[in-house]
Amino acid sequence: MLDPALVTWLDAQAEALDLGHCDPQEVLGQLAAAQVLRVGIDPAQGGSAGSVADAVEAVANVASHSLAAAFVFWGQRAFIEYLLHSPNSTLRERLLPGLLSGELAGATGLSNAMKYLSGIEALQVRGLADEQGWTLEGRLHWVTNLRKGGFVVAAAIEQESAPPFVLAIPDSAAGLSRSDDLQLMGLQSSNTAALNFEQVAVSSDWLLHENARQFLPAVRPSFLGLQCGMAVGLARRSLNEVEAHLQGTRSLLGETLSGLQERLESTVAELKNGLLDGRFLAQPAALFNVRITLAETAAAAVQLELQASGGKAYLRAYGAGFARRWRESAFVPIVTPSLVQLRAELQRQASAV
Repeated sequence: MLDPALVTWLDAQAEALDLGHCDPQEVLGQLAAAQVLRVGIDPAQGGSAGSVADAVEAVANVASHSLAAAFVFWGQRAFIEYLLHSPNSTLRERLLPGLLSGELAGATGLSNAMKYLSGIEALQVRGLADEQGWTLEGRLHWVTNLRKGGFVVAAAIEQESAPPFVLAIPDSAAGLSRSDDLQLMGLQSSNTAALNFEQVAVSSDWLLHENARQFLPAVRPSFLGLQCGMAVGLARRSLNEVEAHLQGTRSLLGETLSGLQERLESTVAELKNGLLDGRFLAQPAALFNVRITLAETAAAAVQLELQASGGKAYLRAYGAGFARRWRESAFVPIVTPSLVQLRAELQRQASAV
């Protein structure tokens, strides 16, 4: 269950968060105050205990009120996972308190790297080694949670004659520039922008892992699992709205509703079990299929909400929440890795067998 104060704030600001009428700097502070950033983290490291499966539920709970807030939550929590998996304990001890308190924003920055891992695109940032660390050049075109009040971003770095590696890069690094917020169809208060690297010097103190090909598969289950929480929360909210509308002729939708609810919760159980037993480390295709199923279920749930609401959903005075969920459902299939990219990877794996 979410803190009632956070629920009240999310419900009051959901529309503004989506359209960009709410100050994006507020989101992380609200999440931190409700303690959701600490879910699934060992108390010895500042967390409130539980597992990554509990963190997925926390993301889902936020997403049922606002996907924009859940998107920020995912970015922050994914970066925290990178720190938890990093052998650089000094960096973890330095950054983790600020990330958990919401004073520092953590941007995943590894969407490009996850596509690189599947052979979809090349790494977009290059590094040249020197005595202190590396000098970086390149561009990340779409990164979320780049809070203007202070952020650190993770990126996989290409280098000549050596494996790519993963760095955390502070916003204070000279030569690192942030674009204006991207003009999105929704999710506008999510601090989503592009990053440009021009002779950015970063010391080896900021190294998350020396080998991206080892690190990325290790963090991919958490990266994608937490991302799935967004689809889960959206689907649950729309199905709850359907249930509230079932009466008269629309009671005919009850069977479809039950089918979607069953498919959703069985897939959520599969997701949690795979995260907890480590199956997705060796079987990423199973995780890809879960992500695809959850995205399709969210889309079907929003479509069913439209049918259950009828023409009322199309009236501005009554349908604002539905219209927002409709926009949110359009984002779920395209967030990296997109459903098209996942299906292409599954097809490639199948043909390689």
